[in-house]
Amino acid sequence: MIRMRHTDESPHEASEINVTPFIDVMLVLLVIFMVTAPLTTVNVPVDLPSSIEKPTPRPDDPVFLTVKADHGLALGEDDITMDGLAGALESATKGNKDERIFLRADRTVDYGTLMGVMDRLRSAGYLKVALVNLQGQEEGSEAGSTTSGSAPAAGGTP
Repeated sequence: MIRMRHTDESPHEASEINVTPFIDVMLVLLVIFMVTAPLTTVNVPVDLPSSIEKPTPRPDDPVFLTVKADHGLALGEDDITMDGLAGALESATKGNKDERIFLRADRTVDYGTLMGVMDRLRSAGYLKVALVNLQGQEEGSEAGSTTSGSAPAAGGTP
């Protein structure tokens, strides 16, 4: 006997996207990232060695910006305010924004204050900043704390 099929009895093709392989791949990636993410941070305590390299030679007329223990600022020997920093730097550098600013800070100045001063320098257009330290002196010793022993330790932008 021959049976006639109607149009609605034919098997339909699945037109849906099979997301199971996609979910499997995403779960594998999630596990990989969960395992490797803690390994990407550096939590190893290390006592870094000091450098024996000679400090970079100072320019003829360096511009020293000092953050004092009371969070006051001094440009060279003159006290300045945070609001007057841009104008004082403009006159000290004769408008040369490419001149390197040697930034000195008292040991007791907190990191936030130092970063605030560096932000002011950046907003004033001075991107070349060198941090100053005392060369050849132990961390705990107080002897020889004059500015004649200070030298640039690290620069911001070359």
